[in-house]
Amino acid sequence: MDITPERGPIGVVGLGTIGQRWAATFAHHGYEVSCYDPDPARWEAFQALHPALIDDLEHLAPARVARGPIRFSTDLGKALVGAAFVQESGPERLDLKQELLAAIERNVGEEVVIASSSSALLVSEMQAKCARPQRVVLAHPFNPVHLMPLVEIVGGRETSPEVVEQTRAFYDALGKKPAVLRKEVTGHLALRLMGAMWREAIALVESGVASAEDVDRAFCYGPGPKWTLQGSFISNHLNADGIESFLTKYGKTYQDIWDDLGDAKLQPETITRVSREVREAIGERSDAELRDQRDAGLVDLLRVMTQRAAL
Repeated sequence: MDITPERGPIGVVGLGTIGQRWAATFAHHGYEVSCYDPDPARWEAFQALHPALIDDLEHLAPARVARGPIRFSTDLGKALVGAAFVQESGPERLDLKQELLAAIERNVGEEVVIASSSSALLVSEMQAKCARPQRVVLAHPFNPVHLMPLVEIVGGRETSPEVVEQTRAFYDALGKKPAVLRKEVTGHLALRLMGAMWREAIALVESGVASAEDVDRAFCYGPGPKWTLQGSFISNHLNADGIESFLTKYGKTYQDIWDDLGDAKLQPETITRVSREVREAIGERSDAELRDQRDAGLVDLLRVMTQRAAL
């Protein structure tokens, strides 16, 4: 797979929250981008948002090449003319994904890789109606896509191993941090890690151990900074005389914790309690204010990580 700005545009299929940020990212790196969405209002929304996305990207890593043009069509065939690569970011429904991937396939060249942004669906199921399933791969980003480096990559039963490796190399060249799964699993990597942590966070609130604010505070100012720079394995390796020593010394402690972890259930009363406590932690701040604060903070953090991260 030779994806270069000169070879052809990158097709972005689906111009919602994910697709908008993919489009801005690709253009920032000099690629011509051609977007498709059946709803023209999505294009209008993207045009209004685009300056802010570019501003974020410039603050994170100033463009080294001329920004690529971005165009739009409500006609899938027109949008994908000459596409050298396709990033699919349609709704998270298996039946729709199957039909959409098959439709994309009919409108691009035989060797064009089709990467899905799906957050939970399995590639093997999504590629079931494709004539050339070997070129369909998962490339799941993390929100906000234009800032967060992670892209999880995994192939389905029919995906070519060469396509997986070529896809990894493509995102790596974009400055992303691809993580390749050796096999498919529901939720991929990051969502499963988040799900495990968040289940316990909700269980701690539900059982009255601590408030939602203090649970978040414990993570942000406890493991959060170290795990941000080094991940859990390397961080714990440095918490003793190597990972073997850590597992030997503290293994029983962690086993006791694992055996005692909560099993949160999102019953109506749990949802009510957690929602109330999150609103109390937010106070008078608006969602827009929190989002702007988050994105500005992410730029600063990610610039530090570029220099200091272990991975």
